[in-house]
Amino acid sequence: MARETRIRFQKFHGLGNDFIVARGGGLPKPLARLARAITQRNTGVGADGFLVLLPPTSRAHDARVRFFNTDGSEPEMSGNGIRCVGAFLMMEIGSKRNLAIETNAGLKTLHLASSQPGRWIFRVNMGAPILESRLIPFDAGGARSPVVNFPLRTSRGQVRATVTSMGNPHCSVFVKDFKAIDWPAVGRELERNAHFPNRTNVEFVRVVSRHRIEVRFWERGVGITQSSGTGSCGAVVASILNGLTGRRVTVETLAGNLQVDWPEGGEVLLTGPAERIAQGVYFYRSSR
Repeated sequence: MARETRIRFQKFHGLGNDFIVARGGGLPKPLARLARAITQRNTGVGADGFLVLLPPTSRAHDARVRFFNTDGSEPEMSGNGIRCVGAFLMMEIGSKRNLAIETNAGLKTLHLASSQPGRWIFRVNMGAPILESRLIPFDAGGARSPVVNFPLRTSRGQVRATVTSMGNPHCSVFVKDFKAIDWPAVGRELERNAHFPNRTNVEFVRVVSRHRIEVRFWERGVGITQSSGTGSCGAVVASILNGLTGRRVTVETLAGNLQVDWPEGGEVLLTGPAERIAQGVYFYRSSR
């Protein structure tokens, strides 16, 4: 016998990367099954991810968030998603300009740079990139860290990858022309490459100038997305490690631009928008 649960939600997008946000109190378990259902674009609300807000473990913080992909897997962090969480919180506590949000990748702080009705721009302190292969994790086969220009085999030939982590793993591949490579097919393969024990996000990066790159994204547990916050950060870190750009870079995505800064010896800063799309009630039917 099926049981129906009414789930109140709000929907946002962070530069084309869309998320459903809901408070965690009383949500039916398991959350992975709920995430798969609610993010379904034909039979659910439809989104790239499902974000569950929970009380923080410290009173000094504003919230704790769990991120879920469309396949029900739980990534450690989402750069676009956390801005959508920030927008959700601003609607409730609009007088604050700084937020502290707990994630599985550690505490992240957000600064509200500007706002207008239904749209907020945040600067997110994403933390220092993780470059040690065993911490990413990545099986480098004895190669030194950072992992730069590492050869990976695919059915479409060998690619050279720079491997990093922004709390979640990233594999960045540099290309001269997106049309010269079947990047969705290669991204699908690389996500599950045996060198990545926890799978990986994949970015295909075209360097435009010392201050601008263009990126296509294959996200772990989702597939093609219009943009990615952690993916943009991973792509910029990879570009800097390869000596291809400066430390302040505009990232061109299919949905618009993000700004990524990685000061020498400092932490990565991600600046971009979050916009409210809709709110409503989802009727979740689960078996008893």
